[in-house]
Amino acid sequence: MATTAHFDRKRLTSAPRVRSLRLGELKITYVPDGLALCKPHGWLPAASAADWAANRDHLDDDGFLPAAVGGLLVERGDRALLIDTGFGPESHPDDPANPMLGGIHGGELLNGLRRLGREPRQIEAVAITHLHLDHLGWAWGTEPGADVPPFAHATHFVAAPEWERRDLAAEGGATEERLAAFAPRVRTVEDGEEIFPGVRVSFSLGHTVGHTTYTITGGDRRLIAFGDAMHAPVQVTHPEWGCGIDHDPAEAAEYRRRLVEELSRPDTIGYGNHFADVVFGRAERRPDGRFTWIPVA
Repeated sequence: MATTAHFDRKRLTSAPRVRSLRLGELKITYVPDGLALCKPHGWLPAASAADWAANRDHLDDDGFLPAAVGGLLVERGDRALLIDTGFGPESHPDDPANPMLGGIHGGELLNGLRRLGREPRQIEAVAITHLHLDHLGWAWGTEPGADVPPFAHATHFVAAPEWERRDLAAEGGATEERLAAFAPRVRTVEDGEEIFPGVRVSFSLGHTVGHTTYTITGGDRRLIAFGDAMHAPVQVTHPEWGCGIDHDPAEAAEYRRRLVEELSRPDTIGYGNHFADVVFGRAERRPDGRFTWIPVA
């Protein structure tokens, strides 16, 4: 049984675009940085060939699972927070020996911010979901001719358990040398802490030891920016399909199940950082008891 409405096919496999919505006094905007092409059998290894045949709408014409890469801009008047910083000014082609990733590129986020009227220096703080390369690129990357990263002036919020075990991030490329570019600006945060008006930290451990979601509340609605708790809309239907690089697969799966239930509430919107061109949405219950991701912006 197909898991998405027919009109979602193009956006499910497209590079991300700028998308915005409002929550009371807050303006929330997804700012693309680039795109990753995931190899579905390696990225979500619990899904069989038959599973992917039944969910072919989630794969592009070359059989890749497209994953958006970018950041979430949260604005309240003149103030601005950025959640994650994309992959930065790098591009890696497909490595046939890599069973998970078929190539990734970044570099678009800063120009996207400027088109929205925000210079990087106007971002007062950066909130990091976890210490993986595709969420940290502009935390250490620099523009041509620049001596320091674009957000070197800003506080960088990182969950305390994630920062404490930052040695684990080195295995994925977030080396001590790269982390040093923003380490002096890191402020560790605890579960439940408010870091910006309407934005609270919520630990969602599993993908990494200190993986963090950010719950944004405004008006009569909330938005859950759930980072890499899920990487693709198909996981809304199949939360049992974990990512091949989850640090604690059992803990990650349990959180995904709870998260999908939360995203089905009428007052709740989800933000899936990697959800191709359908980053904002909600979970709609199907007759079989499972859920489907429905875009809302």
